[in-house]
Amino acid sequence: MNPLFADLPTTVFEEMSGLARRHGAVNLGQGFPDNEGPEDVRAAAAKATMDGPNQYPPMVGLLSLREAVAAHYARHQGLSLDPETQVVVTSGATEALAASILALVRPGDEVVLFQPLYDAYLPLVKLAGGVPKLVRLTPPHWEMTEAALDAAFGPKTRVVVFNNPLNPSATAYGADQLARLAERCVRHDAVAICDEVWEHLVFDGRRHIPLYAMPGMAERTVKIGSAGKIFSLTGWKVGFVCAAPKLAGVVAKAHQFLTFTTPPNLQTAVAYGLGKADGYFDDMRAGYGRSRDRLAEGLKSEGFVVLPSAGTYFLNVDLTASGVSIGDREFCLRAVQEMGVAAIPVSAFYAQDPVTSIVRLCFAKKDSTLDAGIERLAEARRRFN
Repeated sequence: MNPLFADLPTTVFEEMSGLARRHGAVNLGQGFPDNEGPEDVRAAAAKATMDGPNQYPPMVGLLSLREAVAAHYARHQGLSLDPETQVVVTSGATEALAASILALVRPGDEVVLFQPLYDAYLPLVKLAGGVPKLVRLTPPHWEMTEAALDAAFGPKTRVVVFNNPLNPSATAYGADQLARLAERCVRHDAVAICDEVWEHLVFDGRRHIPLYAMPGMAERTVKIGSAGKIFSLTGWKVGFVCAAPKLAGVVAKAHQFLTFTTPPNLQTAVAYGLGKADGYFDDMRAGYGRSRDRLAEGLKSEGFVVLPSAGTYFLNVDLTASGVSIGDREFCLRAVQEMGVAAIPVSAFYAQDPVTSIVRLCFAKKDSTLDAGIERLAEARRRFN
């Protein structure tokens, strides 16, 4: 038995969703939409299932999907990728992260991580034998400061794991912050593993800037995307890795011993979806942006202080600023058990020295779900002081 995994707690998402089911609560915790995704993409998967093939596809992915990924990023982000040598299809973005970390981190390598951080990063780095170097980000702006980066980077830095837009802070980092990070990667000859699954979910006229596009980064960046996030199909688990041929090749070697390949019917459907007209992506962003605003305005009207949400499915409330005296974990446990509404304590995304006053809420829900959540959170705010 590997003690690393034996000692790991159940994820906060599973814990809170389990409590939500047990108490019949409104679930604003775990980040999944309560719609079934675009009908035409689902129909493409159904047709591909019936028409075939349904046997093992190529380990690196169907060429049609790799070509679609390259064309998609050329159109939306101005990247030039060779689908034959620079794109690998994986069984979700988390598998892409696992393959990338296991391929690129050697025992003793230092790995820069930003907290709050997605819960898979740290166990995977430790499994690979890496030494985590944590950069602590704090609200309301979650800025990567020069001093914090200089403290984390050093002679043994091998890899940086960077999530942009950042879950759970809902921060979309712009060119200035990306240039700051890129300069350190180049100076220290570090590879950046970029978790960019939320790249299409940015709001208020923003456009996602990939770290890959910054000077000096194309040859040292592993860019990870997710069809599940792009098409609101989180259960499909289709991801893709884009990197220079040498990096893509070694990630593919790790991938072959993890899941080896990904269902061909889903790959065919995702290839179709990535070629959809710009209007789909604009409308998708607008719809989620409207839901964000509905939740934010409803919470503000009930006395909550809401932090900016530039991207992802999430927004955060500051309990202390909202007049709530208890910490985020206690608030979330009591809210689901007593008020029937599930949320996520942001302290759970810290490995050390957590921020304990921020609660994350998912707005990728129907209006009726959001309104019920607002009502129950408002009552929780009144009671939990």
